[in-house]
Amino acid sequence: MARLTNHDRIRLIGSLKHFFKSMKKFELISNAILVPLDYLVLLAAAITSYFLRFESFVTDIRPVIFNMSLAEFINIAYLILLAWILIFALSGLYSFSRRTLWQEIRLVFFGCSTATMIIILAFFFDAQLFSSRFIILAVWALSIIFVVVERLIVYLIKKLFYQHGYGVKRVVIIGQDNNTLNLIAEFKKHPSYGFRVIEHLNKFTDKESNYLDQLRSKLIINVVIQADIALPQDQKEALFNYCQQHQLGFKYIASLLETKLSNFDISTLSGVPVVEIRHTRLQGWGRIGKRTYDLILSIVGCLVMIPITLIVGLIIKLDSPGPIFVKLKRIGYRGEVFSLYKFRSMVDRADSMKKQIIAHNERQDGPLFKMKNDPRITRVGKVLRQTSIDELPQLFNVLFGTMSMVGPRPHEPEEVAQYQRHHLKLFNIKPGITGMAQVSGRSNLLFEEEVRLDTYYLENWSFWLDIQIILKTFVVVVLGKDVA
Repeated sequence: MARLTNHDRIRLIGSLKHFFKSMKKFELISNAILVPLDYLVLLAAAITSYFLRFESFVTDIRPVIFNMSLAEFINIAYLILLAWILIFALSGLYSFSRRTLWQEIRLVFFGCSTATMIIILAFFFDAQLFSSRFIILAVWALSIIFVVVERLIVYLIKKLFYQHGYGVKRVVIIGQDNNTLNLIAEFKKHPSYGFRVIEHLNKFTDKESNYLDQLRSKLIINVVIQADIALPQDQKEALFNYCQQHQLGFKYIASLLETKLSNFDISTLSGVPVVEIRHTRLQGWGRIGKRTYDLILSIVGCLVMIPITLIVGLIIKLDSPGPIFVKLKRIGYRGEVFSLYKFRSMVDRADSMKKQIIAHNERQDGPLFKMKNDPRITRVGKVLRQTSIDELPQLFNVLFGTMSMVGPRPHEPEEVAQYQRHHLKLFNIKPGITGMAQVSGRSNLLFEEEVRLDTYYLENWSFWLDIQIILKTFVVVVLGKDVA
C-alpha cells in the first residue's frame, strides 16, 4: 500500500475537524459527572444496607434493636455522604490524572474505608447518633462494591468512546529512539488509553514547525509529546515554545534532572515516566470551580443590571443617536474571535473613524490604541468610562462563557495581529472583565508590564487571587484611583 503524502494526510484528517472539536470537553465532563454519580450510588448503598438489616437472615442472628425510621436515616445519610464525597476528593478520586482500573479500585477501597472509620469514631464518642453496627459495616462493604461497579461502568464507557475515536487526545510524537517507537506502538495497540497518534516526526526544526501549522489549520491537535530524551536542546526549547504559543498540551519523557518547574504533572505512559507542562494552574477542578462562580456572579449581576440598563439606556439615547449596546470584536480563549458587549460610550459607528485618528495614538509601547481626548467619545460616554459602567454588559459575556470575571484584558484583532510570540500565551485562559493589570495601575501601565502581570496571574491562579482582584476592582471603581 502506497504511503500517504503529507498533503493527502492533512486533507484526510481535516475532514474530521468538526467531529472531534465537539468532543474536546469530553474528559472534563466525564470527570465532573463522577461527583453526582458517586453521591447517588453511595446513597443507594446506604438505603440498601438499611433494608438488609430487616431481612430474616440478619434478624434471625441479631434482632433489630435500634429505633430509626427510613426518613430519619436518609436525612442523616445526606449529610454524612457529603463528607464522604469530600474524603473521595482528598483521596484523589476526582483528579484528572489517568489511572488504571486497579488504581481506581484501590483508591475507592481507601476512600470508603477512611470514611467508614471516621463514622465509627464519631459514633463511638456519641452512641446516641446511631446504634446499628451491622448497617455501618454493610454500608462500608456495599459502598465499595457499588462505587467500584459504577466506576467500572464509567471506565468501560470511556474505553468504548476512546476505541471509537470519541474524546481522544490527538497526539503528535517527536523523536526517533526506542522510547518513541515503543510509545507509538503502545498507543496503536491500546486505543482505550485515549491517545491517537496523528503524526510522528523525527525532529523539530522549521520544516516540522511549518508542517504542524498545516495540521493545526486542518485539525485541532491536543497534545505534542517529546518522546526522545536525546532531542537537541535547541529543538526541545523550540518545541516547548511552539506549544506554549499555540495552546497545545505538551508532554515529554523526562530525564531525572528536568523537574524544576512549578506547573507540571508526572505520570506514566507504557511504564515510562512522562512530565506534562501545564499552561496554567487553571485546569481540571480549578476550571470547573472558576466557571461555576462565574455563572453565579454573572446571573446575579445580570439581574442587578436590569434597572441600571433602563436608566443608562435612556440617558445614552437622549445624549446621542445610535444603539444602547455595542458589539465589539475581540480575541479570546485559544485565539477565538468573540463579540464583547458594552454600553455605547462613543458616537455611532466609531470603529470606522479609527483610521482617521490612528496617527494620534498616545501609546507607543505596544499594539494598543489610546487617545486622552478621543473625539469619538460622547459626553455621557465619558462618564460611563470613568465609572466603568460601560463595561457592565460584559456580564453577558461571562454568562455565555466567552469571558470570565477575572482574566487578561481582551484586545482587538488588529492589536493581536501585532503581538510578539511571548504575548500569545495569554490565550491559554479566558479574558476577564477585570484582572491584575486593571487593578495594578489601570490604563497607566506599559503594555509589557500588563503582559507580565497577566502572565503571573495565568501561572499562579487561585480562588483567593481572584477574590483579591475582584475586591480591588471595587476599590478602584468606587475611589477612582489605582490600587497597588
